[in-house]
Amino acid sequence: MINVVDLRKDDNGDEAKKLYTKLIQRTKSSDGGSILNTVADILEHVKKSGDDALREYSKKFDGADIDSIRVSETEITAAYDVVDEELLGTIKKSKQNIWSFHEKQLQNSWISAKEDGTVLGQLVRPIEKVGLYVPGGTAPLISSVLMTAVPAKVAGVSKIIMCTPPSKDGSVNPAILVAAREAGIDEVYRVGGAQAIAAMAYGTESIPSVDKICGPGNVYVSTAKRLIFGDCDIDMFAGPSEILVIADGAAIPEYVAADLLSQAEHDRLASAVLITNDESLIINVNIQIEKQLAKLSRGSIIKKSLEDYGFIVLVDNIEKAIEVSNNIAPEHLELCIEEPMSMLGLVKNAGAIFIGNYSPEPLGDYMAGPSHVLPTSGTARFSSPVNVDQFIKKSSLIYYNRHALEKTSKDIIRFAEAELLDAHANAIKVRFNA
Repeated sequence: MINVVDLRKDDNGDEAKKLYTKLIQRTKSSDGGSILNTVADILEHVKKSGDDALREYSKKFDGADIDSIRVSETEITAAYDVVDEELLGTIKKSKQNIWSFHEKQLQNSWISAKEDGTVLGQLVRPIEKVGLYVPGGTAPLISSVLMTAVPAKVAGVSKIIMCTPPSKDGSVNPAILVAAREAGIDEVYRVGGAQAIAAMAYGTESIPSVDKICGPGNVYVSTAKRLIFGDCDIDMFAGPSEILVIADGAAIPEYVAADLLSQAEHDRLASAVLITNDESLIINVNIQIEKQLAKLSRGSIIKKSLEDYGFIVLVDNIEKAIEVSNNIAPEHLELCIEEPMSMLGLVKNAGAIFIGNYSPEPLGDYMAGPSHVLPTSGTARFSSPVNVDQFIKKSSLIYYNRHALEKTSKDIIRFAEAELLDAHANAIKVRFNA
């Protein structure tokens, strides 16, 4: 079921290149042009027709006739009567863990004054309005509400709205509503898909436009985020979920198999990769995959994911395993090896790193504290998880008195004239009759 790749004699790196290409190509739809055109049409229709377009698309894509687009306070309050008390307690614990982690990321404004009459500094300010997208689809991602909203609240964002798809009866999952209230979200709207992204980017009669949109979604949502970027900011271009486990003889096959399956159940395009230097582990992990898969409710999704994008990679040593992992730059990386801390310095590219046999990926999805909205499709080479920095902006402060400016005036004029920008030079000259 899961593909095996042997890189031990891959002297020219040809097999490794095939592996990287296969994993990256999974995010490139063969009908990408069609999706792009469809999403562009949706964005334009929402721009022109506002709420009417949202209702039209909710009927078409979600099978829901929606009258009031905004979820009322009454509905949110009623959701608390439906959600199990123990689940509510778990939501509260998760929120606190996320808050505690992210408050350590807060930055302060600063000012530095020198005796020569110059003052430089930086003002740190939160983004004012943020829109969050929370998928409905095949699974109600309650945790994604917390993982996007809480870092924004820690950053000091003054207004947070959320869009999430309605059920066929027009309702929104009660647990999602409760999580939204607990996380401090101001307004919730029953709108999904690319139309929700358009509404938050451009505004409609019901939904205000925002300065930044965050949150995961399917290919239509991701494409919409690409197209509206520039009209407002976005967090990242998220692709299908992925996990990479590096394991040696110290790994427990039952645990490794379970962790691979935990990500494969997200999506048929999800990827689950094990890299190991232990041939016996391959046999035992495969046995465990078959055994555990038979008991899982999303077995058909998992099976397709593993057949197409599941790989067990055999290497000579753990150093080589980390090198391969760095080239893949996985969303989730697990180090299930004998001394993981000693190897941590070799890891260059990963969205989140889980260390040891008792730090499974679902720990990060729900309770540890760092946001689970992570870079995918190799973008961990240059981007970061959703964090407080995503929700702040910085302004530079510059103050020079006359004496300080005069000291550097000749250098400024020299730069400006070298760039053939004489108006720039003139702005200095007029101050000193130069």
